[in-house]
Amino acid sequence: MLRVLGYYSTRDLIPLYGIYALLFRDHGLSAGQVSSLFVIWSLTSFVCEVPSGAWADTVDRRRLLVGSGLVYAAGFGVWTLQPSYLGFAAGFALWGLSGAMMSGTFEALLYDELAARSATSRYPGLVGWAHSLAMGANLVATALCGPLFAWGGYALVGWVSVGIALAHASLAWSLPAAPKARPAGEVSAAAQPAGSRVLRRYLAMLRAGVREATLHARVRHMVLISAVLLGLTAYDEYFPLVARDNGAATADVPLLVAMVVAGQFIGTALAGRTAAMSGRRMAQVVALSAVAISVGALSGHPTGFVAIAVGYGMVNNAIIVSEARLQEVISGPARATVTSTAGLSCEVVAVSIYVGFAVGSAWLSVATLVALLGLPMLAVAAAVGRWLPASRQDEQSAVGSPRTDNGGP
Repeated sequence: MLRVLGYYSTRDLIPLYGIYALLFRDHGLSAGQVSSLFVIWSLTSFVCEVPSGAWADTVDRRRLLVGSGLVYAAGFGVWTLQPSYLGFAAGFALWGLSGAMMSGTFEALLYDELAARSATSRYPGLVGWAHSLAMGANLVATALCGPLFAWGGYALVGWVSVGIALAHASLAWSLPAAPKARPAGEVSAAAQPAGSRVLRRYLAMLRAGVREATLHARVRHMVLISAVLLGLTAYDEYFPLVARDNGAATADVPLLVAMVVAGQFIGTALAGRTAAMSGRRMAQVVALSAVAISVGALSGHPTGFVAIAVGYGMVNNAIIVSEARLQEVISGPARATVTSTAGLSCEVVAVSIYVGFAVGSAWLSVATLVALLGLPMLAVAAAVGRWLPASRQDEQSAVGSPRTDNGGP
């Protein structure tokens, strides 16, 4: 699965990641305008998320991932050629479309490939390492950001980011192509014209995926947990501004962001080891992460980023575990569509946060707003304790192992 890891990791090998919030501010945008850009980003993903998931259940998923990478590169190209509010907005719209094309598509392709090999138990660990390597790539990109900026300013950072995004798109061709389940009605549609068959398959997948995500209780609960956990981490877009609020110099901001990325790297790398944790244990992890991030944001000093890094690593570990449990409870043919429904719900949460920051920044600092998000995270922790299903490994062990009641064999 080295091809999977190589493809996924290059998604975050983007030098612009470390400074794009500063790029916006240095081109005259206010905190409210920056938040409005994030809203555009999320709204684009919101509109495209589920339709693209159903499309991924209908066509070759690799082609969709290649297209996602090309659109991704185009977004950074627009930023570099037109560094203005309208240019940034267009770039975020392209980024949102790219993310929607990849969201659900990648996870479904990987899970189906492992299912074809009877190796779905490897999914949490493999996804965890994919995320960790992506964060490692992000660290490398962040380290390169300073020298690139010194040599050629924002323009050089931008064009290097475009080139890496194009390389990411080319790597999608190397991914495996697992067979997809065929939707009901496909055989009877065989006599229809090709265009009609594709539309019929698409609509069947869209209906099947939305139905499973909304009507099946275990799937619905995991969609909500996964979506809200990931959506609440939208505050990570504001970490560079939190660093400034806490007194960090501009030259030191990438280093503090890199510290947070390192925490995320460790948290996701451990997902294979924590994949079977109980709902109670995961609730504790989520609650502790909320406290750590809030305390770090309110510290008033750059050293608070140590606590932020620890908390961010913990919550990202929980996110990987929740996404793996979601894949385990999906039983229908529209895996990418169900996963994209979680992505859609995530965007709803993210947009709410961006709007809240845009409005709240008139009265409160960015650091304070980040800290306040610890409160809904605590509510999520309570839901996790109630709703998180046992892992498939635990369920299989319970079925296959003899009872040992009363201490007997």
